[in-house]
Formats: sequence, structure tokens, C-alpha cells
Amino acid sequence: MPKVKAEKRCRQQRREGQGPGIMFNTGIGQHILKNPLIVNNIIEKAALRPTDVVLEVGPGTGNLTVKMLEKVKKVIACELDPRLVGELQKRVQGTCLANKLEIKVGDVLKTDLPFFDTCVANLPYQISSPFVFKLLLHRPFFRCAILMFQREFALRLVAKPGNKLYCRLSINTQLLARVDHLMKVGKNNFRPPPKVESSVVRIEPKNPPPPINFQEWDGLVRIAFVRKNKTLSAAFKSSAVQQLLDQNYRIHCSIHNVEIPENFKIAEKIQMVLKNTGFSEKRARSMDIDDFIRVLHGFNSEGIHFS
Repeated sequence: MPKVKAEKRCRQQRREGQGPGIMFNTGIGQHILKNPLIVNNIIEKAALRPTDVVLEVGPGTGNLTVKMLEKVKKVIACELDPRLVGELQKRVQGTCLANKLEIKVGDVLKTDLPFFDTCVANLPYQISSPFVFKLLLHRPFFRCAILMFQREFALRLVAKPGNKLYCRLSINTQLLARVDHLMKVGKNNFRPPPKVESSVVRIEPKNPPPPINFQEWDGLVRIAFVRKNKTLSAAFKSSAVQQLLDQNYRIHCSIHNVEIPENFKIAEKIQMVLKNTGFSEKRARSMDIDDFIRVLHGFNSEGIHFS
């Protein structure tokens, strides 16, 4: 490579926080956001305050991190790759930003989340779903999260009943939070470019949360969405589902000293609940949160539980 071109490339790498020897591991989602306009747009959407503690997951070489450090009290950056930790530390070393940065090395899914006000992250796509629910079940509540996801995953988060992307992820997320699609981000805005397009979403947890046992809720929704185009009546005819609910019902009756008739059949009781609630012929693909709440209440009032 000619000397002029080599020097130009090194200058570009320094601006993007990429050391000349760094090889990104795309297998764990290392696609560094390099477009400063998008970085600034994400930070603007987060509406950061000088008193904020920000959680960042997958900071990479710190393009988002450095900009946020200039605006907030503290950034807690969670990074899996020790090489990138070193790059990030070198980037702030000797500056007034260094004492505002805390780096946690390791898998964010396997550690307890710290206290934070806002989460801003270009998230590794492989951990998108488990991280969203780790975030939404985290206490104390945070104000909001601005997160980059694979485009289709982001669209599933915001999908409404009747949309072909509407799924268990959609309704579970929307039960616990308000979710908004903010912007599309093309693959050429990353180094190296991923194979898919991206989107940025805003997630704001509902505080207080709905008075629903989430394990119970998710148990019901999981059954309904296994075949979201089937009627609920058909979905609940699965032998595995009936076996689980029969076991749960017998435990409930034992705890509450309820006698079970000798000719009891859980299948008949399930169909009775679905008919009485009016959802026997409904399909999960077209049911909203209120619909599922009514179904869950119908089952629970008859002693049938999902957790």
C-alpha cells in the first residue's frame, strides 16, 4: 500500500477509534457504528441529562461512549472483548473523561445490571431478545433505552395485531413497555458492514408495571403463539399443553383443598374456559394485550395456571 494511502487509512481508523491492528469479530456482533451523524442522532434521541448514569452494552471502540461521556455524569460500558476494552481505555486515557467511564468486562447476560438512568447501545444482534427482557425486568426502573437492532427484530418489537411480524416478542415487550421505531440505519454505516439492515428503537418501561404475573402471562402467550394462525381451541389441544395444565391444576386443588371429581378431564375444562371467555375461535395473530389479559383471568379464576 502506498505511504500516503496508508497514512490516510490510519487517520480514519483513529477517528473511528479503531487501532490499525484490530480485527473485528463479527461472530459476536462486532460491527462498529462509524457514521458520526447517526451517533449524534442516537444521543439526541436519548435526551441525556448531566446527572445521568448511562449503561452501554457493546461499546466497541467507543464512538458512542466518548460522545456520551461529554454529556453525562457517568457511563458504565459492558464489553465482552478484552481487546476492545483496551482500545476504549486508550481512547480516554489522560483526558477529563477517563474518571467518568466505568468498564465491566464480560457477558452482560450473565451479570447483574447496575443502577442506570438510560441505556444507549449498538447491541450485538445475537443477544437482542434476552437482553430486552433482562432490561425490562430490571429494578429499579430506568427512564428509557435507545437501542440498535437488526431491522426485522426491531419491527417485531413494534408490530401490532394483524401484522405478519406480530409475535410473542411483540406482545411481551408491549405489555411491559412503550416501544417506538426511531430510524433506519443502513449497513454501510458500520465497519465492517453487517449482512442486514438495522433500526434504532426507543423503549420506555411502564412504571408502575401492569399488575400481572409475568411468568403466568408468558406461559399463556407461549402456548398461543406456537402456532399463531391456529385458533386458541386448537392450540390448547396439544397433549403436552394439557399435561402441563393438568399437573398445575392438581397442585392448585391440593393447596386449596379442592376435591377433583373422578371423571375430571383437563381438556374439557380448558375448552369450557375458552368458550366462556369468548376466545375459543380467536387466533393469537389478531389478539391484543387486553384480550390475553381476559383469557388469563378466565383460566386463573378456574384454578388453571401457567407457571
